[in-house]
Amino acid sequence: FKCLGRGHIAFQCPNKKVMILKGQDIYSSQDEATNSSSSSEDEEEASEGESCEVTYPYNGELLMMRRVLNNQPSDTQSQRENIFHTRCNISNKACSLIVDSGSWCNCCSTRMVEKLGPKPYELHWLNDDGDMVVNQQVEVEFSIGNYKDKVKCDVVPMEACHILLGRPWQFDKQTHHDGLTNNITFTHKGKKFVLHPLSPSQVMEDQVQMKTKREQEKGKQPTRGF
Repeated sequence: FKCLGRGHIAFQCPNKKVMILKGQDIYSSQDEATNSSSSSEDEEEASEGESCEVTYPYNGELLMMRRVLNNQPSDTQSQRENIFHTRCNISNKACSLIVDSGSWCNCCSTRMVEKLGPKPYELHWLNDDGDMVVNQQVEVEFSIGNYKDKVKCDVVPMEACHILLGRPWQFDKQTHHDGLTNNITFTHKGKKFVLHPLSPSQVMEDQVQMKTKREQEKGKQPTRGF
């Protein structure tokens, strides 16, 4: 049934709402639209009432690396196949940061520790994970926009990024991940933050820069500068 009225055929019906008879009850699509609209308005009002800090990746060239103009990445900006990549500020240097729930620890690269100079300390115990033995940790102070924090990291030889935030950070911050936008939402010191990821093309550019820098340093004495 369209409107339960008489005197006209369906496609001439002035009332476009759909009605279904179910026992003694009448279901109207117009009622559903009204309820849906009210629900959306309530959600918007609730979100407007809560202060939220939207945070974008730190802007700066990674460790003073040169821009590489070849190997241009794809134009797609979809986050469908991306883990969360961003850039953070450590000692006024742009560093690559990944958030990955598949990691059981927070880690930072030995390269970053050597270059930026945070003081690692020896562990009295050894954390043996497969072929890798972790015997140093360091407390890293970093920022992404107005989000400023310190995190204790295992020092490991890794090349994917400079700092990796795993399950311990996600657990401590009670993070929420949006699978569509790849945004990460959490509360820090009573304030809500939403971290936005790098685009796939930006991630590719950063990876090319880091690889190029490593290749340039092969066979040369490492310098303190970046």
